[in-house]
Amino acid sequence: MKYLRVTMPDGSQWDVPADKVATHRAKYCAKRDLEDGLDYDQSYQEEYEFTMENEDELLDWAANNMNWRDIARYARKAPIKKAKVDFQEGWINGEKEIVEY
Repeated sequence: MKYLRVTMPDGSQWDVPADKVATHRAKYCAKRDLEDGLDYDQSYQEEYEFTMENEDELLDWAANNMNWRDIARYARKAPIKKAKVDFQEGWINGEKEIVEY
């Protein structure tokens, strides 16, 4: 299954099923085509397949035509990649700040 992974401002990453974005776009395009006298089902299928096969279109449609509320219920937090961390390097060169609780 294909997912669109988005990184949020807090650094968390979320995976959204790509078919949800493709469905959103296909419905929009098929409705527009229906108004032009074309077959809804055929248009829907063509647009869905096009979007699923075209990563640029998938990303563009999601960013420019959808809101988070449109897909939030389908989003799942992406697994955190476990990386070997050099804590000594982080201690010496890591960004530091003073905080109070």
